[in-house]
Amino acid sequence: MARRSRIALLSCTLLASCGVFARQATMPNCDADRTHVLALGETQFDQDLAGGWRALADRPGCILAAADLLRDYRQARKSEAGLLYWHEGQLRAHAGQTKEAIALLERARKPAEADRAGWNPYVDATIAFLRKDKPALQEARSRLAAVPAPLGQDIPPVIDGHVEVDMADGQMRKIPWPPNGDIVDGLLSCFGKPYRQAYGHDCR
Repeated sequence: MARRSRIALLSCTLLASCGVFARQATMPNCDADRTHVLALGETQFDQDLAGGWRALADRPGCILAAADLLRDYRQARKSEAGLLYWHEGQLRAHAGQTKEAIALLERARKPAEADRAGWNPYVDATIAFLRKDKPALQEARSRLAAVPAPLGQDIPPVIDGHVEVDMADGQMRKIPWPPNGDIVDGLLSCFGKPYRQAYGHDCR
């Protein structure tokens, strides 16, 4: 074999190997201590911002791994908790698994008598967005906007569309009323764009 041919063959071999190593180097690390995570209580698993499924979802490229972790937790616990379905559905919507996401979000609704803050209209709006059904999205937004503000002696009033709530850390936080209205507005303003983009703050 001529020297030039041998050099060309060696270069191709090295480049091919480098390509494999480059792909391996950029593959996300989505490993998790599943025994520990699946043993967590439901509140800690679902709501802890630094643990449970959220810690995995925050890693680049691990959205679907976090969705699978939610699925496995739900199945292992035989849980029908709406928020577990909701968060798995959101993750799959972010990843573009629209059909699977809709099926999960459909199971996230509350009984009508238990929905006092417009959760079901928010669910309906999200599903309508994923189905590309703008009239249904607008109708759900109208139902959400019509949710009456909470009343009670110990309940803070709605001022300029917000309720001021004392948080556990002593801070005062303004929560929009109705809840999630800004998110639904974002779905409307960025209708037709991917869910991961329309859900973001730039669309609200």
